[in-house]
Amino acid sequence: MIINSLNIIVPLKNEKKGIKILIENLIPILSKIKQKTHITLIDDHSSDNTWSILEDYKKKYDFINIYKNENLTGFGNALKLGIQKNSDDALIFFMGDCSDKPEDILEYIKYLDEGYDCVFGSRFIKGSVVKDYPMLKLILNRIANNLIRVLFFIKYNDVTNAFKAYNKKTLDMCLPLISQHFNINAEISLKSIIRGRKFKIIPISWINRKKDVSKFHIKEMRNRYIFTILYVLLEKILLKDEIYKDNKY
Repeated sequence: MIINSLNIIVPLKNEKKGIKILIENLIPILSKIKQKTHITLIDDHSSDNTWSILEDYKKKYDFINIYKNENLTGFGNALKLGIQKNSDDALIFFMGDCSDKPEDILEYIKYLDEGYDCVFGSRFIKGSVVKDYPMLKLILNRIANNLIRVLFFIKYNDVTNAFKAYNKKTLDMCLPLISQHFNINAEISLKSIIRGRKFKIIPISWINRKKDVSKFHIKEMRNRYIFTILYVLLEKILLKDEIYKDNKY
């Protein structure tokens, strides 16, 4: 699939202190991208003045699209809105807390251009750089991702990470998406894999957020991730023939 246009989708919730940094970090990258590129910023029911700040940036830059999450609050619901509103050839999901390295976007695009349907970033392979990852979250992350590797017989070791890229055809094949929160990161990537999409795993850099606090709550997300993993696993086992028939190309 030829990638002529690109959309960087960023869900935001109470990020008034970080939006300026986010935009200033992304803009220099845009000049290095040959494809027509949009940045889509989605306000996920913020209680601060995130939306008014987004309106100011929309007036200033014509490549910025802004939306209010029309669904119930949740990272996954905001991301689904961004996917629904997208009309570009490929999407990159980027975190609004500036924990990801914007320069890695160029590597994602490189492999999309080479014909990969998905590009998955990993913070835990050779070449990755991770700074100040909270120890408890790190332990739980490694346990969860290694369990996913065993259940799905895959080598990818950072399925729960949000920073990924997909072409539009792949995302269409993953519909409907049922996850409403951060577990959508696992749902989309695992659905892409079991549907036989061609993917590339690359090392990425991650630095713990410097503004406010993380919106990820371990206890709340545990059961959601378990549900998502079992849901996709059952789909893989019970609907294997249908998935192959519907998605071969």
